[in-house]
This record gives sequence, structure tokens and C-alpha cells, in this order.
Amino acid sequence: MADDTPHGAFPVREVVITGVGAVTPLGLGARTLHERWSAGQSGITAGEGACGDFNPTDFMSRKDARRADRFTQLALAAGAEALAEAGWSDERPYHPDRVGSVIGSGIGGIGTIEQNHTQLQGERPVSPLAVPLMMGNAGAAALSLRYDLQGPVFGVMSACAAGGHAIGTAARLIQHGDADAVVTGGAEAALTPLTRAAFSAMNALSVMGVSRPFDARRDGFVLSEGSAVLVLEDGDLARARGARILGVVRGYGMTGDAHHLTAPDTEGRGGAKAIAGAMRDAGIGPADVTYVNAHGTSTPLNDRSETAALKHALGDFAPRIPVSSTKSAIGHTLGASGAIEAVAMLLALRDGIAPPTLGWEEAEDGLDLDYVPNHAKPLCRDRPRIGLSNSFGFGGHNVTLCLEGTPA
Repeated sequence: MADDTPHGAFPVREVVITGVGAVTPLGLGARTLHERWSAGQSGITAGEGACGDFNPTDFMSRKDARRADRFTQLALAAGAEALAEAGWSDERPYHPDRVGSVIGSGIGGIGTIEQNHTQLQGERPVSPLAVPLMMGNAGAAALSLRYDLQGPVFGVMSACAAGGHAIGTAARLIQHGDADAVVTGGAEAALTPLTRAAFSAMNALSVMGVSRPFDARRDGFVLSEGSAVLVLEDGDLARARGARILGVVRGYGMTGDAHHLTAPDTEGRGGAKAIAGAMRDAGIGPADVTYVNAHGTSTPLNDRSETAALKHALGDFAPRIPVSSTKSAIGHTLGASGAIEAVAMLLALRDGIAPPTLGWEEAEDGLDLDYVPNHAKPLCRDRPRIGLSNSFGFGGHNVTLCLEGTPA
């Protein structure tokens, strides 16, 4: 990949992953997410996925916690873990101008918005910090401020595709020489009355409070919160400083359905093009894919559309490739989901395991891929461990990331 020259312009630099962090309903830490999901544990309680183990003051001062919406607090906690693993805890290995921060979120500071709206109704003054707390770019800005990251810094908001878009965009910044490293990922904290009511009004949430992607009984997604952050670096520079390489960002594909405000294209054409685009960018074909981390929301339309997209893009290989959904274990973290699932997939590839799709029991006509029901299974370990992670958002946003995991 490092020797490819797109459009005859300039060599594209290899992008490696040197650190990951996560806060999810399964607990604190990226490895906790991977190990508990692989063991078939669920973080969903009473029909929602809350990060019950998360206490912001374990990761920041009370003053800093008050100056950050919960989605930003989650991003800072995940970022601290990722940077520590990358060996950045004491000192940045690159000049601040060469390090960026790109964080995705679907809704941003909705908790701050609701809190201040309540204060207005009670004729109390709105907080002077309301605007910086509720901004969708607050997560990226907070990481930039905490770690003195002075390169490209911005937020990405593309609904449930935001985390995937953020990682893909961050990789592009390194590939094209705009940064030597980028701290990237996604964060969401939307367990609020307005969010619950809004998704309920459009019949998107599971009435039964159960996330069971691709199962015939699925009736909607389970709302949850969380964050994941990855440290991406130029491969040559990372190796020169002696960094441990967790994996490689091999490819990035993105499309738009131009179909409907919220519903996916029933034939999965936009998703299929994103999957094909990621494989083309990675220089691989369907035969090279060892695992797919599905968007897998547990909604009737999405799971059927995504299955069609995988069949279009992977052809005869689609039934042979394990496909599982992280959302079966933690619910739907909206704009954070693409980042959380990229981290979960990377660690699964490193360990050579396809984690399970929990709750899958009843097949539906046409949904006939290997969804890894309820129990993890080993991946093929005698060839490169390459996976695809899909993220599809309201508005027709489609993202696929192609990652290669370095065997642990």
C-alpha cells in the first residue's frame, strides 16, 4: 500500500494502529470489550446499554468534567487508554503541528442541550459553557487541548457512520501527508429523554428491549452509549520509534444511498459499493476477507439491506465469511458505533476469533450468511487477518473500513 500512487499524484503512506481505547456498556477498556463480547456476555440492561462502570472523575478533574458533555468525557477516557498503549503518555513522539484529532459523533452534546432547555423552562440562566459543551466537535477539541495536538482537528457528524468516517478521514490525512499521526474515533452519550422519545416515535427502538441482529424476531435497535479511540501513525515513523503495531488501516470506502431520509436502500446497493470501495482501496478481493463486523442494528430493514450488500460485494465468498454484530452485545452507540466496532474487529483479528452475534436463534428467508450465532468461532489463521467493518447511517451514509490485524 505504501508504494501505490493514486491518480499519479504521490506515494501513499502506510497507516498503522498503535493504540486503542474504549468505554462501552461491557465495561472500561478495549480489551474488556473484546474479551467479554467474545465470551458471549451482554452489556444491555433493562433495554439499554449504559456505561455503568464509567466515572468521569476517574479520568479527569471535577472541574474538567463539568466543562465537558458526557460524550466528550467518554472520548477523553477512551483517548487516555489509546495514547497510553501507543506509548504517548509522557511525551508526544511527533511535533504538535503534525498530530491531529478527528472524532465522530452522531448527535454530540444532546445531554447539555436538554439540561439547558430545562433550565430555560424554569427561567434559570443557561450555562456560559453550553455552546462549547454541546458542539459536535467538542470531543476532537478536548483531546487536542489535553494533549497539545495542533494538526488537523475537527469533528465528523454523519449519523451512525460518523465513527467510521472519522477513522477513514484520519487515515487519509496521514496517507496524503497532512499529518504524521491522528487520534481518532467516535463518542456518543444519547441516553436522554428526548433521544429515547424521538427514536421511539419513528418505531426504531426494540419494543422488547432486545438486540438480536439478523434474527427473524428482531424488532428494532437498543439505544446505548460509549466511545472508542485509535491512534493512527505513519507506518515508517511508527516503526522507527519502536512502536508496537496492532494493525494496519488497509482500505476505506464511502458512498451515499440518495434513497431515503432514514431507510436504507432495500437492495443494499450503496452499502455494496462502500464495501467494494474499501476492498479496492486495500488492494484485496473477497477471497482475502477473513471476517466482517456488520453494522447489524437488529432492525428489520437494515439487517436485510446489509445482507444484500454483502452478497453483492463478496459474491460466492459471502456465505463462507463469518459475519457478526457488536451491537448484539452492547446495543447501538449511534455515531460512536463505527469506532467501537473497528476496535472490536481489530482485537478479534489479532486473536484470530470471530465474536458471536448474541440472540440469534431463528433464521429468516434471505438472511443466510454465517452470523456466528451465540458462540465465538476461530478465524482462519494461516493467512493475513483482514476484516471489513460496516457503518451505515440515517441519510444514506455508508462507510466500510478494511483493517488488517497483526497476530497478538
